[in-house]
Amino acid sequence: MLGDRQTGGKQNNIAVLDGVRAVAFLMVMVFHINRMTGDSLWNRMANQIASSVSTAGGTGVTLFFVLSGFLLFMPFAKSLLFNNPWPLGRVFYLRRFLRIIPGYYVCLFIIVLTTHPEYLQRANLKYLFLFVTFFMDSSRTTFRQINGPFWTLATEWQFYMLLPLIALAFLWLVKNVPQRYRLQMVTMWLGALIVLGLSVRLFGEYFMANPTKTVLVPRSLLNVILFFSYGITGKYTEDFAVGMFISLCYIYAQHPSTNRKFGETWQRLSLWLWGIGILICFFDAMWHFNHEMHGWPFLNGLLPAYDWINEMMLSFGFGACIAAILYGPTSLKRPFEWAPLRWVGLISYSLYMWHLPLLILFQSRVLPLLHISNKFVAYSTYWLWGFIVIFPIAFLSFILTEKPWMKLGDRWRGQIEKQHRE
Repeated sequence: MLGDRQTGGKQNNIAVLDGVRAVAFLMVMVFHINRMTGDSLWNRMANQIASSVSTAGGTGVTLFFVLSGFLLFMPFAKSLLFNNPWPLGRVFYLRRFLRIIPGYYVCLFIIVLTTHPEYLQRANLKYLFLFVTFFMDSSRTTFRQINGPFWTLATEWQFYMLLPLIALAFLWLVKNVPQRYRLQMVTMWLGALIVLGLSVRLFGEYFMANPTKTVLVPRSLLNVILFFSYGITGKYTEDFAVGMFISLCYIYAQHPSTNRKFGETWQRLSLWLWGIGILICFFDAMWHFNHEMHGWPFLNGLLPAYDWINEMMLSFGFGACIAAILYGPTSLKRPFEWAPLRWVGLISYSLYMWHLPLLILFQSRVLPLLHISNKFVAYSTYWLWGFIVIFPIAFLSFILTEKPWMKLGDRWRGQIEKQHRE
């Protein structure tokens, strides 16, 4: 799904990240199955550790965002750090378009035609337009409608559109900086991007909670600004920026001209990074459970800051884990290089789009026919449905609506780059 490995230049086939992408999707699927079964496998308040982990599966979306920042920034990081040829913007946009649009439009219109025909009525065409243009995350009327996961595709798409412009801004800011200082300077500007993301989130939350307040401009104009800059839950800039920072460090460590000690230090500290990342993610899961279910009362004092810095903290945790996996020992990489897990990562985009509508179909049409009273058996049937129905359909979606357009993108990229060289 999101954060795929087709970047706006050469293909980045970091095998271990296919497995990480699969884990991100499986976290989301666990979250949705748990919600559809009422998180009822155990008493949530009596088993707060298990409940914290199981109900935090939706944070797999954050992992997708961090992966996107990492993978898509790689060609720009090479140019910023080492004066490599600048990635062609039209190649980047063309490949993003061909990678995302066909599969999404097929999924969107099949769901609309089969389960939400009301969006084809004249009065609702304006809402359908928001889905077509990837702004369904900016209106309360369309947020998490038609297909819940779609809102994250809007966030991803908007990041894709802005990334080359952000990278060009970085280039302008560091073009006169000696190469030996580029890593520090780009890191500083990525830190500024994180601060910008946090600031937008803070102001967005305040003005969304206070619909009569305004600043500097009339509220009607402020609403337009919020529509594009914040939406309903923010644009998750801090998540993408964390992935971009890891990408920057990875490119720097891989380059033959840099000091080998950088990569060696990263490798030596990888298990510490893994442990710190896991601890941050586990703490965030507890904090999420405190926010949703009022468990872990010792965290109540932190609740006012949850909506503001939760995403940043979680992206730091996932980012540390990704950094550890990239330079960690074989024993840490091996689980994520497992072939079946990599296969799930390969089709994760289709899985992400199709899994919830198909789970809802099972819940509403199939499960009532089975007359299952045991909650453990009922929970297991969701996963059985996933393996025998959802995964095959997602694979067909990948083969029929993703792969042909990916191949076309590769062919057109080659032609454009050849013309550019000539």
